[in-house]
Amino acid sequence: MMPLLSDVHTGTGSDTDLLRDKLTLLLDSTGEGIYGIDLEGRCTFINRAGADMLGYRVAQVLGKNMHDLVHHSHEDGGHYPEEECPILKAFRKGESCRVDQEVFWRANGTFFPAEYSSYQIVDGGQVRGAVVTFSDISKRRQAEEQLQRAKAELEVRVAERTRELSAALKQVRQLSAHAHSVREDERTRIAREIHDELGSLLVALKLDVNWMAKRVADREPVAHKCEAMNRLIEAAVDNVGRIITDLRPSILDHQGLIAALEWQVQEFSEATELPCEVEFDIAPEAFVPDGAKATAAFRIFQEMLSNVARHARATQVRIAVRLTPADLVMEVEDNGVGAARAALEASTSYGVMGMRERALHFGGALTIAGARFAPADGMPGTLVCLRLPLAGRDGYKNQG
Repeated sequence: MMPLLSDVHTGTGSDTDLLRDKLTLLLDSTGEGIYGIDLEGRCTFINRAGADMLGYRVAQVLGKNMHDLVHHSHEDGGHYPEEECPILKAFRKGESCRVDQEVFWRANGTFFPAEYSSYQIVDGGQVRGAVVTFSDISKRRQAEEQLQRAKAELEVRVAERTRELSAALKQVRQLSAHAHSVREDERTRIAREIHDELGSLLVALKLDVNWMAKRVADREPVAHKCEAMNRLIEAAVDNVGRIITDLRPSILDHQGLIAALEWQVQEFSEATELPCEVEFDIAPEAFVPDGAKATAAFRIFQEMLSNVARHARATQVRIAVRLTPADLVMEVEDNGVGAARAALEASTSYGVMGMRERALHFGGALTIAGARFAPADGMPGTLVCLRLPLAGRDGYKNQG
């Protein structure tokens, strides 16, 4: 424990002077301010660095109440009562303290932010005073303020950039939705033209071949050729019908979304020959989506089933469609090989991205997770779920 300089009295005069000189050199060798106070808060010693920081000579500080001298006011100029001073409260309770959010006042009336620590002086089991070390942390405070300003500026820039990116993303999504809409319109137009023009020509050609066949029945080679031509025309009609359906299923326009989804499930089941557990739960009071929203839901559903057929290697599929007044939920679950998250989130996963973008445009969400039912041969399976909110009357009333 460091003694008070005024209490150094043991030994011969030369020993006392030598000890005092050593203590003075020790105190003056540090760049921090150090002073001691007695139980009344009066200064018993102070080193040169401390006096310089406070703008006093050492002799001007000794014997003065240090709280009244340098700690009398808060940073805003408000009075700092002595009974609230952490230094005096701590050492009188036999405790130590460390504070870095207050100021010390100089002789010229200015102040500086200070960090100080107080440690009690104990002699013979009794507290006789305290030693206080302090330093000017103005540069540190300035650095902290600069850091806060830089952080605030960075947050503003990030917020601005986020708004710009959000606006750009919104424009991209609007462009994507417009592209989907234009594509659907073009598909509808092409399907209609194929139906009206090519379909009519094929029907007329079939009628002509039938007319010709009746007039050459007695000429076997020509009759066989007419029969072969008739079969080719019928195959062409079937292919044209398939192309038209792929371009734009007429059932979607004529019978609505639910009928189109049921038709798509039947087509999938017949094409893949996979066992399908199918559930359609349509609330009578729900409004079935139509227009662009119905088209988006149907195309997403097509992509779900197409992914199962192409990639899943499944032996069982569960399909669920639920329509309530609040939302449309479509789930396709298989017990196949599953898909890695990295593959689903890759920039080249155009099918998944397309489904998500279509869903987001209408405020919906597409999620992909592991299958919930028992997978086959330990394979994880995949569950793809589309949830599309229905705001108010956004379709036609379901009639059950």
